[in-house]
Amino acid sequence: MRETDRAHLKTKRKRIGISPRSMVSGAFAMALFLAPALMLCAQDAAQSGGQSGTQSGGQASSQTGSGEITIEELFLKSIEFQIIREKAVTDDREMKLSALDDLEKRIDGGLSTSDAAQVAFILEYLALEGSGRITRENGHLVNDFPEVRRRAANLLGRVGTEEARNALVRVLLIDDEPIVKAEAAYALGNLGVNPNNEVVRAMEFAYNMEDSAAPDQNFGYAISLAIERLAQKTPGGLRDPEAYRLLVRIAQGNYLRTVKAKALQVLEELKGAK
Repeated sequence: MRETDRAHLKTKRKRIGISPRSMVSGAFAMALFLAPALMLCAQDAAQSGGQSGTQSGGQASSQTGSGEITIEELFLKSIEFQIIREKAVTDDREMKLSALDDLEKRIDGGLSTSDAAQVAFILEYLALEGSGRITRENGHLVNDFPEVRRRAANLLGRVGTEEARNALVRVLLIDDEPIVKAEAAYALGNLGVNPNNEVVRAMEFAYNMEDSAAPDQNFGYAISLAIERLAQKTPGGLRDPEAYRLLVRIAQGNYLRTVKAKALQVLEELKGAK
């Protein structure tokens, strides 16, 4: 987020106890939560056990019907991305943060289309660390790294691809940590893409999971900022009732005056949009 926005967004570290998302269930939940982890594990297996097969029949397996190469093959072609990937899949928090540092440098230097696909793939994996992909030891969650997920969400917003947007929507739907949800909402607002009102609905769903008696101030303010950005980047502004309803609820909710004022300000902007 920009520094001016961060000044308003008072970070609250208090975790809100929320039950697992009822909206995400069954086979969809398994695919949603585990896809990045399973794909990275598959890449490991391909590297360690399939090199001889690749040499004998690799040309056939590396080409799809349209001539495209897979993300796994892109990884194998880049030593740098292999190193970043190995850092990302370790159990160590500091190594994951180091992977994020490396990815941020790649983003700062500009991304090709293939690089963007690889970066978004690793970032989604990290953005679901401890929320969509859970590791327990003796019954205790051992991979709950909110700062890893927050930074991954921020960088996904900077990648800006459709895959990055979809990953951010998933973060909003499943993460319980306010600082992570706030970063995801803000990033989605900056992307400015809201097909079928999907982004606003995801924000409303995440908002509904908040404790109305003690909602997170940071997340409430981030939602208002996100809707403001979406409206600015949408021709003709936002015309979706969900956006208006969400802002009204924040303006009437148990929030600080600054948070309520921002929601009211955005409502006025939406009303005046032509």
